[in-house]
Amino acid sequence: MSTESNNDHTFDPTILDKLNQLQKKYAAMGQDLSSYLDGLLYADYRTYWDLIHLDTLLSLQRPQTPIPDEVVFIVYHQITELYFKLSLHEFERMSQEARENSGAVGEAFLLERVRRVNRYFEALTTSFNIMVDGMDRAEFMKFRMSLLPASGFQSAQYRMIEICSTSLDCIVHHNLRDQYADHTVDDIPELMAHLYWREGAVELSSGDKTLTLRQFEAKYDEELEKLARDMFSSNVRKLAKDIEGGPSKDLIDALRWLDVNVNVNWPLAHYKSAVRYLHKDPIDIAATGGTNWQKYLPPKFQKRIFFPEYWSEKERAEWGRGWVVKEVFGQGS
Repeated sequence: MSTESNNDHTFDPTILDKLNQLQKKYAAMGQDLSSYLDGLLYADYRTYWDLIHLDTLLSLQRPQTPIPDEVVFIVYHQITELYFKLSLHEFERMSQEARENSGAVGEAFLLERVRRVNRYFEALTTSFNIMVDGMDRAEFMKFRMSLLPASGFQSAQYRMIEICSTSLDCIVHHNLRDQYADHTVDDIPELMAHLYWREGAVELSSGDKTLTLRQFEAKYDEELEKLARDMFSSNVRKLAKDIEGGPSKDLIDALRWLDVNVNVNWPLAHYKSAVRYLHKDPIDIAATGGTNWQKYLPPKFQKRIFFPEYWSEKERAEWGRGWVVKEVFGQGS
């Protein structure tokens, strides 16, 4: 009979190599590797529910009314904000890459980040039928009045995505864009005062700022202006322009699709929902929070275009029109 144990505890050379690497890593920081190994020894195994804080996540749905479909409304908007967070994570990676490389970002790196953001917005847009078709209209019209003046208009992450995507002159009111085309960092406070969405939450009768807008400005204006300063030299439009030799066709295609995703498909998905639930005259029924959605949501009015240099004059002139005809009113091919 062999005296050799069936349980051979001899370390694999690769394990020993990793232990040596860890020893060097912790020694360089004045730390004791043995103490960290003790922590690993006594720590419990990770579980899925702990890894993503599932119990906390599922406790964050707190309806204001007993109306069942309010849960659908809340959960979908929370999902939306998580996708926005993923998008901002990619924008931060681009900005960090630029900071670490004297303002330059490799095209392959930029292309991958833009494609990721596109996928996030594609998922959002294609899932919006959860809102369009997935709520009972009568229930929605009841619980929405308990949510005032809260509104999806107040999504700061969406405003951050806009600021990270392009230069501020592209998202001020369309009548001012040529005037601010050559703005500097010092001009940012002035441009921030004229961002297009500030006109999207005014009272229909007086034109005064709604409480929805005033709440949003009080909470986020300072943070958004700081972001605009930080992104002045590292927004996606600037990074693409600075690529040596100019962006490739693949990158231009991805940027054009980002424009369509964020500035056409996503707001018009909301518009389609608003048409479904808030189809009366705006005098009779204003959008949640008092926003003038009939003038604010359709891209043909705002003509928000992150990358105007990659669109023809005709495409810019007809911005968003085909989508409205086909998707909202069911006409066209």
